[in-house]
Amino acid sequence: MAEVADVDEESGRAALGRALRYLREKSGRSLGRLAEETRYDKSYLYRLEMGQRLSKLAVMEDLDRHYESGGLLVQLWKAARREVFKDKYKEFMRLEPAARIMHLFTLGIPGILQSEAVARELLSGAQETDDEAELVEEQVIARMGRQQLLHRKPAPSVRIIMDEYALRRPVKDAKAWDEQLTHLIDMAETSSAVLQVLPFAAGAHHLMDGSLTLLWQDDGSAVAYTEGNGCAELIEDPAEVTRYRLSYDRLRDLALPPSDSIAFIRGVLEEHRS
Repeated sequence: MAEVADVDEESGRAALGRALRYLREKSGRSLGRLAEETRYDKSYLYRLEMGQRLSKLAVMEDLDRHYESGGLLVQLWKAARREVFKDKYKEFMRLEPAARIMHLFTLGIPGILQSEAVARELLSGAQETDDEAELVEEQVIARMGRQQLLHRKPAPSVRIIMDEYALRRPVKDAKAWDEQLTHLIDMAETSSAVLQVLPFAAGAHHLMDGSLTLLWQDDGSAVAYTEGNGCAELIEDPAEVTRYRLSYDRLRDLALPPSDSIAFIRGVLEEHRS
């Protein structure tokens, strides 16, 4: 895997494209033949090989099986996916997948719990031209890819506090919002994530201007990551991380217990359907 890491530092998406082209040519296949065998469009496969597109994870899983490449393409895809995020996120994105414990507070629906349709609508809000549509799709793919951490083995311990504000700002597509609220309930009931809602009744609080994520690694090291007002900061100083942990704990004391939070979301869903 050291070779994959070195390639990631150099190029990411281009390295994935080179690997795709190498595996195809080594197997003696033309793009047309590969398209017939996999049922992926020939032009789509070409753009992947040229590093012009980032596929969904399932496509790389399919091609890994097709080439019997032992998961190489999935590993390169994970490296390429990080390039979708701006530089300020990269160190956080490196730490997040390996975190043993994650505590998260958000004003909106957190990315790791967003449905694909809602993620696409939220990310499309900043789209100004048709040319940016492809970038939006890549950001959606990257966001959906982050959700794999909830299904990792062993599963991390994840606690999420979500402001009621997130539940009162539906997207325009009523069906997509129904699916999103249902997804939140399902994830809260079946996944390793503990979900709590911070109700408006709790009043003003000290994290109203952004989000906070706390990550702990297996070795006990911890970081805090804050976002707000267009700025992001990764905090590694132990004393500062402890301060943010205490801040998070105070907010958790104000939030509804997990079972009451699920009931609260069910109530919002019923209101939405009525």
